[in-house]
Formats: sequence, structure tokens, C-alpha cells
Amino acid sequence: MTAVEQEKRTGIPLGRVFGVPVSLAWSWFVIAAFIVVVFSPDVARALPGIGSGAYAVALAYALLLLLSVLVHELAHALSAQAFGWPGARIVLTLWGGHTQFGSFHATPGRSLLVALAGPAANFALAGAGYAVMAVAEPQGVAGLLLNILVWANFLVAVFNVLPGLPLDGGRLVESAVWRATGSQERGTVAAGWAGRLIVIGLVAYFVGLPLVTGRQLDLQLTIVSLLVGAFLWAGAGQAIREARMRQRLPRVTVRGLMEPASALASAATVEDIDRRLAERPGHVVLVAADGTPEAVVDGASLASVPAGVRAATPAGTVARALAPGAVVDVAGTGRDLITYLAGLGGSEYAVLDGGRVVGLLGQSAVVGAVTGRRGP
Repeated sequence: MTAVEQEKRTGIPLGRVFGVPVSLAWSWFVIAAFIVVVFSPDVARALPGIGSGAYAVALAYALLLLLSVLVHELAHALSAQAFGWPGARIVLTLWGGHTQFGSFHATPGRSLLVALAGPAANFALAGAGYAVMAVAEPQGVAGLLLNILVWANFLVAVFNVLPGLPLDGGRLVESAVWRATGSQERGTVAAGWAGRLIVIGLVAYFVGLPLVTGRQLDLQLTIVSLLVGAFLWAGAGQAIREARMRQRLPRVTVRGLMEPASALASAATVEDIDRRLAERPGHVVLVAADGTPEAVVDGASLASVPAGVRAATPAGTVARALAPGAVVDVAGTGRDLITYLAGLGGSEYAVLDGGRVVGLLGQSAVVGAVTGRRGP
């Protein structure tokens, strides 16, 4: 599947804005429908006699909110471009939107500036809208939409500067800890936990406090609070997991994860394998005449060969094939190793040291080391 086909499957490509590709995720239509259903009664009360036009006004509000999110994400993308960060791409989603980047080298200061550019854009939109309201004093539908737009941008900006991931303000905590410790990963973990504390505070204030004080819960506010809290908690947890994964990467080494192995010619027999294992326990990798690893002897298949025919049974009949090019250098480590393995086929890799087979590396061992879930 091409990148264009993948983009169409996940959403609607909207083109480029200032050179930045923008797409609208299908999930956005869910929040648009929610806004129309929830806010159209408020519109009808604010504008008596509007009738079914209330739905159109509520939809217009959803589109204006989408535009505000686009401005927010463009601020992230364009500030990142100013620092030379490549591959910016904006996706507008159910929860607003996010800006994706390619691989780049960041610093605490630049990371913070890019993060805070989004809320700054929302503050600017709110200020511009307030100025228009003060000068033009629009009435009716225009006045209602402009008033909602001003307050929405102001609240989105304030909410986003709260100091915890996945909110933009979480980069303030991340950058402070990053600068103090020299580790971006430690900063991300700290900001993720700060984000979880924010969720606890929000739910306690909007849901817990009314329950404790005996006040009636606002159903709409309660639902929104719980949904937003769940989204933020999930985002904070993901940030923490990814940071801890990055912390483990430098300790992921081929030498530390491989199992011992030795090479045997593909023309060998099962009896030759028996002798090799008696001399040198471990895996046996069958190699072609030019030394290219081709297969790995399978223990279960080897044990199933009767004693009387082991000398005449070709080694290849008790082996599982390696994917073409499934070899890795014994010195491989960290992110470069993960990137290299991602381009290989199969789930097993012959480990070479100067062209000589010294081990067998399993994909599951690498995944376990990266995720911290090492199996037996």
C-alpha cells in the first residue's frame, strides 16, 4: 500500500497549507456530529425563531473549531520548519489534531518553542476575535459564532499550556528535566506523570467535587470531563512507555541477545549435525558453499529422525530456512540495530563476526529487550 493510499484510508487529504500536507481523519466527523447534536439546542435558545437553522449554526461552529485546530497545528509545523525539522504532516482528528515529524535532532529550548507555538496561535486568534467584537459589535448568528470562537480558542490555549503531556505545556516540564539531567527520556517520563496528575485534578474538580459537596452533576460536563480525562491519561501513558523504550535502546545489543551458534555446510547430514552439537552446543546454521547462511537446524525435526537413517539424511530436511539477507553483525547496537532489522525479512538472523557465524538472533528477543518484556 502506497503512502497516498494509506492516507486516504485513514482520512481525507486536504492538500498542503504553506507546504505542509494536511489530512482530515474520519474520526473528526464523530466530534462534528457531537457538536451539532449538543450545541444546536443552545443555539435555538440564544436565537429564538431560528428553527432548524440551529443545526447549520452548530455545524458552522464545528468548522470554525476545525479551523482553529488547523491554525494551532500549523503553528507547530511552521515553527518546526524554521528549525529544520523535516517531514511535518498535520492530521486533524477526533480529539483535535496532531503534527507528525520525521527524524530530527531537537534541543530542550527548540522543543519547548515548537510546543508552545500552538497555544500562542490560539491566544492570537482569541485576541483578534475579541478585537473584532469590540469594534464591530456583531449581532445574531455572526455575533454568536464569533463569541464562541473567541472563548473556544482562549480555553483551548489555556488548557494546552497545562504542564503535562500530552498537552503542549508538558514540554515545559520535559525541557526543564531534560536540561537538568541531560536526558530527554527522563524529561518525557516526568512530563507524562505530570499529565496524569492533571487528569486526576480535572476529574476530581468536575466530577468528584460535586459528588462530595452534594451538588447535582452536569451530565454534559461530566461526560466531556471523563472523555477528555481518558484521552489525556492514554496519551500520558503512551509518552511514558515510548520514553522508557528509548531509554532501553542503547542497551539492546546483538552480543547480549544472541544465542550461540556455529556454521555447517548445507551438504552435511543429520549425523554431522549430531557431531557438531556434541562438540559445540547451541544452534547450527547451515551455510552455502560461499558461506552465506541459508537455514537453521530445527531441534524438533532433528530429534524425529530415526537413528538408523541419520547418516543418510540431508541436514536441510531438518532445518527451517532463513529469509534472504537475514544476517546481522555481532557489533550491532541500539537504534541503528532496530532500524537495520526493520528492513530484513523473517524472524531469525544469523550473527556474523568477520564473516563467521557465531550466533543466532531472534526477533522476539529484540522486541522483548526494547519493550522490557523479556520472555524465558
